[in-house]
Amino acid sequence: MSGHVVTAPPDRVTVAACQIDVPAVRQDPSVLRSTILRAVDRGARLVVLPELTACAGILRTPAEARAVAEPLDGPTVRSLQEASAATGCVVVAGLAEQGDDAVVHNSAVVLDAGRLVGVYRKVHPWGAERDAFDLGDAPPLVVDTSAGRVGVMVCYDLEFPEWVRLAAQDGAEVLAVPANWPLRDTGHRTDPFEVVKARAAAATYRLNVVVADRCGLEQGVDWYGASLVADVDGRLLAGPACADSGSATSMIVLAEVDLAAARTKTLGSHNHALDDRRPDLYA
Repeated sequence: MSGHVVTAPPDRVTVAACQIDVPAVRQDPSVLRSTILRAVDRGARLVVLPELTACAGILRTPAEARAVAEPLDGPTVRSLQEASAATGCVVVAGLAEQGDDAVVHNSAVVLDAGRLVGVYRKVHPWGAERDAFDLGDAPPLVVDTSAGRVGVMVCYDLEFPEWVRLAAQDGAEVLAVPANWPLRDTGHRTDPFEVVKARAAAATYRLNVVVADRCGLEQGVDWYGASLVADVDGRLLAGPACADSGSATSMIVLAEVDLAAARTKTLGSHNHALDDRRPDLYA
């Protein structure tokens, strides 16, 4: 991950949140490559894929996680690298990462023109994930890429404002979030609270947010399929992709985001999203 030279990105860039039926990926791993190629053909320079994008989304024990985990030089990352190299795009994708000494992380990799430029390991576990995975202990990843300065976190991490603030303070212009949002209330299928939180995160710290959710029924669990793109004011530029009824489907949600807007944290003539904080009073 060293020696990576990044040319200056434009002030505006097209991003893609790729909503994928992950059970289908397990049957045909080439779905990931073809999805990336379709997104780039539609203009995307940053392509975000779901959490645990090539394996089961429901992992409850260390044994289940180890059974699907891959090293960073394993087949999934190699395939993603090939697609990133062929298109010159930036890819952010989740995987079960096999580390040393049987350690398994719920991770996200960042690839730029085929190069592995960063790895983030999920810090905040949802449900039984705390039993299946070893937790990360590093702050949100923020890395310069050819598609802008990209911050990365995974799913539930996004719901902690302190975590988003760290990415914003480190200069993230766009926050890429591989996610698995399980459907919990069929009465609110098209308006999940996770979408509200994603928009609030974008607006609170003025950074663009791209969430790639999964879809497809899995072990009796359905997923919202609420992939989206929100701008620095919290406005939905694309998505959420969830259906009015029935299960969500695979799709690519695209929008052009303003990177330059995320570099300015001012709110009118008097306020600033970061400088107005009073951390001395928050202890």
